[in-house]
Amino acid sequence: MILHEEEKLTRQKLEKLQLERLRNTLATVYNNVPFYRKVFAETSGCNLSIQHVNEIKNYPFTTKEDLRTHYPFGFFAADKSRIVRLHASSGTSGKPTVVGYTRKDIEVWSSVVARAISMAGGKEGEILHNAYGYGLFTGGLGLHYGSEKLGMVTVPVSGGNTERQIRLIQDFKPSIICGTPSYTLNIAEKMEQAGISPGENSLRFGILGAEPWSEKMRSVLEKKMGIQACDIYGLSEVMGPGVAMECSDGKNGLHIAEDHFLAEVIDPVTLENVGDGEDGELVFTSLTKEALPLIRYRTGDIASITKEPCICGRTTARMSRIKGRIDDMLIVRGVNVYPSEIEHQLLTSAEVVPHYQLYVNTTGSMDTVTLNVEVTEIFYKEASFSVNSDHSQKLAKRIEQQLKASLMLNIQVAVCAPSTLPRSEGKAVRVIDRRKLNSYT
Repeated sequence: MILHEEEKLTRQKLEKLQLERLRNTLATVYNNVPFYRKVFAETSGCNLSIQHVNEIKNYPFTTKEDLRTHYPFGFFAADKSRIVRLHASSGTSGKPTVVGYTRKDIEVWSSVVARAISMAGGKEGEILHNAYGYGLFTGGLGLHYGSEKLGMVTVPVSGGNTERQIRLIQDFKPSIICGTPSYTLNIAEKMEQAGISPGENSLRFGILGAEPWSEKMRSVLEKKMGIQACDIYGLSEVMGPGVAMECSDGKNGLHIAEDHFLAEVIDPVTLENVGDGEDGELVFTSLTKEALPLIRYRTGDIASITKEPCICGRTTARMSRIKGRIDDMLIVRGVNVYPSEIEHQLLTSAEVVPHYQLYVNTTGSMDTVTLNVEVTEIFYKEASFSVNSDHSQKLAKRIEQQLKASLMLNIQVAVCAPSTLPRSEGKAVRVIDRRKLNSYT
């Protein structure tokens, strides 16, 4: 596996490079973005002649709400004549966040993603099956340009039309599949339903992301499809996919592209930096972006960062897999729970598959939680399945007891027949919080 020079720098050399690029970025946003010029002037310690990268903690944070307030182009640091592409979030909870790219930004992004694909096992001349959605979402085009930069044969199939995905995998014989974990699992299950063994194919690696997923989900995908499944991380505001990537050698944390992104982890309550290996909210500062450089952008993603060496030989810091989002965290009767924690516990049971939906409601003054889980075909047939059968009731009770012991939360489990819960062709919708819906009625 090829290691790029930037991935082998000593910490001293890396921080020297980061400092040089950070100074340029701070000067750029101060001179070209009115928001930053104003908040820098109002915040003590914002010295443009910064002497060490750790001094970034003296600067103010940038939030998604800031970007929405200055919609659409208020954060752009480059003239619109230099912008060659726009991406945007869905805007389902308000105005979308708009992201611009100069030609150089696209080139840098492509190079970063090419490194990420190589890290996962991609090689020049092999075929990459890209099942991420194309369009304003950065996933599809991000992986596409990186794959072409690496020299891979890129299949831009996008999401959906699962039967066609299966046919193309069989006919084109790709070595890598890219997509969300939930949709990749959907492809595997559709193969099984069609009498095709999903593990008997040309695929060797999976580059999966855009939603939190557990180690148990990784094990299921690897066993079903005969691949090594690696996590990729990114968000459109910072760049898109490729900000961090797992190596197939270690699969023990995602290597951050630190030559392009300065990473921090903060306590989301106190806003202070936390120690190495401690969970908190990820914060990123752009180091090489031209169109939309952001300073201390609060991602809302919960993870930790360590600088311990990796067996692959890369010296870059590694972030843990995303454990949830601040706004996805459920607070039920005073207990904080992330959906990924529920998934982890759920997938320890051999009788259920990795499809579930969690419903949170209010009965009187009490919050209630119901978890719908789907059983395997084997359990379905052996148990002569019905919702009220002894086998189903015992399974539901066992899962309830396990969740209670691990999460300290009473969750009512409803056992469902195979293929009855919704399948995703993109990001999976795992939680339906009816308390939010009820608050508007």
